[in-house]
Amino acid sequence: MGLAVAVSLAGQGREVTVVDRQAAGANTSRASVVHPRTLEMLERIGVSKRLTELGLHVEQFNIAEGDRTLVPVRFDRLPTEYPYVLMIPQYLTEQVLLERLEELGGKVHRPYVACGVRQSDEGAEVILESGEVIRARYVVAADGMNSRIRDLAGLGFTGADTLPLNFTLADVRVEGGLPAEEVLLYFSKVGILVAAPLPDGSFRLVAEVEEAPEHPDVAYAQRLLNTRGPKSETVRVAEVIWGSRFRIHERVADRYREGRILLAGDAAHTHSPAGGQGMNLGLRDAVTLGEALAVALSSGDESSLDDYAMSSREEAVRVVSLAHRLTRLATVPTAVRPARNLVLRLLAQLPRFRRGLAEQLAAIGHR
Repeated sequence: MGLAVAVSLAGQGREVTVVDRQAAGANTSRASVVHPRTLEMLERIGVSKRLTELGLHVEQFNIAEGDRTLVPVRFDRLPTEYPYVLMIPQYLTEQVLLERLEELGGKVHRPYVACGVRQSDEGAEVILESGEVIRARYVVAADGMNSRIRDLAGLGFTGADTLPLNFTLADVRVEGGLPAEEVLLYFSKVGILVAAPLPDGSFRLVAEVEEAPEHPDVAYAQRLLNTRGPKSETVRVAEVIWGSRFRIHERVADRYREGRILLAGDAAHTHSPAGGQGMNLGLRDAVTLGEALAVALSSGDESSLDDYAMSSREEAVRVVSLAHRLTRLATVPTAVRPARNLVLRLLAQLPRFRRGLAEQLAAIGHR
């Protein structure tokens, strides 16, 4: 998210310094979906066109039980220039942002770790572990869920430590059985499974499980598909490209601003990946904050920063609530799952329900 803030500021002629503790950008897919509202906002920093060229356009998201669709969710009928979700690995999104920053004359300084911050009426200073000091008018902490700058600034991070749910994630290559033009969320008797296509022809699998392996292998991914996926056609897993496991944290920073220090991305909010909202919310934070900072720097009027801090936090609370509801819906107790599926099939008969769900996932309801 720091990259996106930097691109926004550099595009408006502002000097910006970006430091990253990693020696190089990550090369795993991690977050892999960009929603329509996010693409609309990324137009303002000049990266949407390149992203849509690299990504896979998916117009439909289906909640299914085996081969039966419970709820079809269509994005191609939404009032937007981007009537689809864009499937694109996070490393490509970051690469596009980095290339755009470099086009604008900026760069990322690696590897540097911020260990301190102090501020005055005139500006702020970030102290690096190397002993170097960066002086700036404002500091943006986009340093993740465990943000040191956020904690040093006393901005707070309220919420549940971890929900009692384990998830496994694997990017796989398969033979047959999974459509390359839609995202599927399977509500099976034994648990959920997300199967989402990626632009290189692979698929992202995500499932809630009792015990998640650190490195899921082919046999493990195959069992997930056999027990939770489509029934009429066998899907054969040929390769696991990358895998991981995670648990869910639900937190929102108490405040997004303390003087000249502002938060964006996971430093400001973290929540369930249900609905693919996390990176999208962070990118929207970044564009909004970049524009607010440009106004403050040019006019000296900081009301735009207060507006960002209030409105972005309000949106984060909404998104965390949405992701929480989706997670709870997907992980109801085994005995309740048949009733849940029946209710969803009935609700899916209502066009208003299907459209409302599409608008919430696409984030266009809060333009």
